Amino acid sequence: MRRVAGLGLVVLIAVACSSPTASSPSASTGASASGAAGSGEASGTPYEINVILPLTGSGAFLGKPQQQALQVLESTFNKSGGIKGRPVKFTFYDDTTTPATDVQLANQIIAKKVPIIIGPSIVASCNAISPLLNNGPVMYCLSPGIHPDKGSYTFTSSVSTVDQNRALFKYFKSKGLTKVATLTSTDATGQDADNAIHTAQSETPGVDLVAQEHFTTTDVSVSAQITHVKASGAQVLVAWSTGTPIATVLRGVSQAGLDIPVATTDGNMTFAQMDQYASFLPKELLIPAPQWPQRDTIPAGAVKDKLTAYYSALQSQNVPTDIGPSLAWDPAAIVLDALAKLGPDATATRLRDYIAGLKGYAGINGVYDFTKEPQRGLTVEQTIVTHWDSAKKAFVPVSTP
Repeated sequence: MRRVAGLGLVVLIAVACSSPTASSPSASTGASASGAAGSGEASGTPYEINVILPLTGSGAFLGKPQQQALQVLESTFNKSGGIKGRPVKFTFYDDTTTPATDVQLANQIIAKKVPIIIGPSIVASCNAISPLLNNGPVMYCLSPGIHPDKGSYTFTSSVSTVDQNRALFKYFKSKGLTKVATLTSTDATGQDADNAIHTAQSETPGVDLVAQEHFTTTDVSVSAQITHVKASGAQVLVAWSTGTPIATVLRGVSQAGLDIPVATTDGNMTFAQMDQYASFLPKELLIPAPQWPQRDTIPAGAVKDKLTAYYSALQSQNVPTDIGPSLAWDPAAIVLDALAKLGPDATATRLRDYIAGLKGYAGINGVYDFTKEPQRGLTVEQTIVTHWDSAKKAFVPVSTP
C-alpha cells in the first residue's frame, strides 16, 4: 500500500503563525516561509504554488476562508522542513468568481511551466480551465461538482455530488421520506445537481421524484416553484445552489409555510450563512458531506488524528472550521506531501501519476484511494448526512458512511 510521508506527522504539530492577510486583486503570497537557524524549519528559496480562488464576487464566502486555511497549512508545513528543506509559498490569484478570469489566470500560470495549480473553487471555473490542461499542469479543483476523466491532469476535492445525493436518498428512504421534490439552479452547479439527483434516485427503489423545479441564480422569488412543490405532496425538498441563491430558496420555503425537511449541497455549510439565514432556516436542514463534521464521533485512528490537528490548527488562528477550509485542506496537504516525497523538481506528469496511485491516505475527509475512485479518492463510503443544529451551532451527523 502506497502512502505519503510528511503531513501525517506534520499536522499533529501545534501551529503558531501570523494571522492570515488579505490578498490583492491579482496575486499575493502566504505567510513568511523563512525559518530560524537550527529550528528545523525550511529555509532558502521558497517553492511557489499558484492558487486560484474566488476572493471577491459571489464565491468569496468560500475563497476567503480557503485562503486563510492554506496560509495556516503553509506555516505548519514549513515548520516541518518543507520540500526537501525548501519552504513552500502559496501565491494567491483572485478570479473574482468569473470563469473568463479563470481562463486568463490559468494561461498566465501555465506560461510559467509550473507542475501544479490549486483551485479554483467553483464548478464553472474548474470546467473553464480543465480543457487547457491536456499536457499539464495538474489542477486540483476545490469543488466537488466536476467529474474529471481518469488519467487527466485534473483532480477534484471531496466526495462527488453524485455520492452526496446517494447518501441523501439512502437517508430519505431510511426515514420513510419517499416523495422527493427538487429545486435546482439553472447554472453549472444546478445542472450537475440534476444529473446527480437522477442517478441517486434511480438507484433507490421506492423513493420517487414528485416535482422537479428550477430557478435562475438572479431570481428574487421562487414562490411559483414552491407552490408547485407544496401541491406535489413532497415529504422532503432537495434545494441545490450555493450562496445568495440558496437564501432566496430558503426564504421562499419559509414564507410559503412549507414545513418539510430541506436538503442542500455542502457548499452551504458555512457558519456565516447559518447565522445570516437564521430567521428563515427550515426546522430540519440536511446537508451531505465527507467525514470532517465527525470530529466528535469518528472512531480513534488516523482520520480522527488528522481531524483533531485540523480543528486545533484552524481554531488557533480564528479560521472557521466549515466547508471552505475543508475543501482546500486535504488537496493542498496531498500536493505538499507528494512534493515532499518527489522533490521540488517533480514534473506535472510525475505529480499526476503519484497522486493517481495514492491509496490509504488519511485526511480530514476520510481515507483516500485514488486507484478506486480516480481523480477524487473518496466515494460514498466516506459520505455522511448532517443536519444544522441551531442550538449547538454545529453541523451534526445524522448518519454514518
